[in-house]
Amino acid sequence: MEDDFIQPAAVSEMTGMSTGALAQLRYTGTGPRFYKPTPKTVLYKRSEVIAWVEASAHESTSRATPSFA
Repeated sequence: MEDDFIQPAAVSEMTGMSTGALAQLRYTGTGPRFYKPTPKTVLYKRSEVIAWVEASAHESTSRATPSFA
């Protein structure tokens, strides 16, 4: 079930991002990998969306890495 193809609306529901935001991520190449079997069809693999979200995990909102000397 994790390798099934899903539409942007399902990705939006999973991530809380709007479909417009997903379109912008596709345009900039910064979102999850997507597939276009036809010019107007956009699909994602559920497992790849989950992996993309998990890869964005952070432990701090700080950009600097703390020094533990």
